[in-house]
Amino acid sequence: MANSLCEVLVTEAALEPPKDDFDPGAGAIANFWGMVRALEDGSEIDGLDYEAHRAMAEHQLRRVGEEAMKNFQLKKIVIHHRVGFVRAGEASLFLEVRAGHRAAVFEASKWVVDELKKRVPIWKRPRFKVAARRLHESHLSGEASAAKL
Repeated sequence: MANSLCEVLVTEAALEPPKDDFDPGAGAIANFWGMVRALEDGSEIDGLDYEAHRAMAEHQLRRVGEEAMKNFQLKKIVIHHRVGFVRAGEASLFLEVRAGHRAAVFEASKWVVDELKKRVPIWKRPRFKVAARRLHESHLSGEASAAKL
């Protein structure tokens, strides 16, 4: 694994895949895009506000990436996560995994996403559309009233 590479980034900029670089040892490459859905808890949203402890988030992303490199014998891993406001339909996460064989990239990709959700200090808060916000808030206050009974 002399040519291994782990790249992490926490950014407010729109995510783009890195420029292609040829790696003759990578027989498999998987790219995963985590997209912001238009619905959150059944209500329409404009997008998600992401907050992070940036230094700690990058540190934890790097730890997850390095563990994945070792555990799955990866050639390269790229983990980019957005912070700030991310509109519905835009990417909040880009993950690229390269390995000698396809099984490793699929297994590693799933493991990395699961681990970053558990370990990386990045929090999201939905920004509801105006009409959906009223409906969502009335639903929540109805639940609170019912819970008091």
